[in-house]
Amino acid sequence: MSGVLLAAHLVLVGWLTLRPLDVPWAAAANLTFLEGIKADLAYGPLEAARRIGEGLALLAPLGVLLPLAGGRFSGSSLGAWSSLARTAGAAVLVSLSIEMLQTAVPGQVVDVDSLLLNTAGVVLAHLAVVPALRARLRRSQGPTPRIARVGIDPWTEVLSAVPREY
Repeated sequence: MSGVLLAAHLVLVGWLTLRPLDVPWAAAANLTFLEGIKADLAYGPLEAARRIGEGLALLAPLGVLLPLAGGRFSGSSLGAWSSLARTAGAAVLVSLSIEMLQTAVPGQVVDVDSLLLNTAGVVLAHLAVVPALRARLRRSQGPTPRIARVGIDPWTEVLSAVPREY
């Protein structure tokens, strides 16, 4: 189910960002970091919040859908950090792919700040939702089983019953 949601979201993002726009003129590409955000802030607080919020929200669902589709919700805190790194890396690649594909679409303009905002939105969504989902999953699984005997791991008894051939 999460794979279907992921595919549906990517199709929607593709439609929103890669459809040709009929505009009389197009602005030049922005290849300077934070220049577009500074320009957005010049429009005033409400318009800046709308424009920056759109950049943050466009790919934000990937922060939850990618770990769900990958099935990587259980694990240690080290796994949580690697999940965040994998999700952020995938977000950068998806956003960069969209920006590169936009170079061939009439009316669409490349903006390096959208790469920053899209990735930040994915990371923020991941940090806001995934730890809570992991905690809920751990609570639903019950307590971790404990071994009464010290020094014996759970598979020792199983593996000792299997004859070894050398």
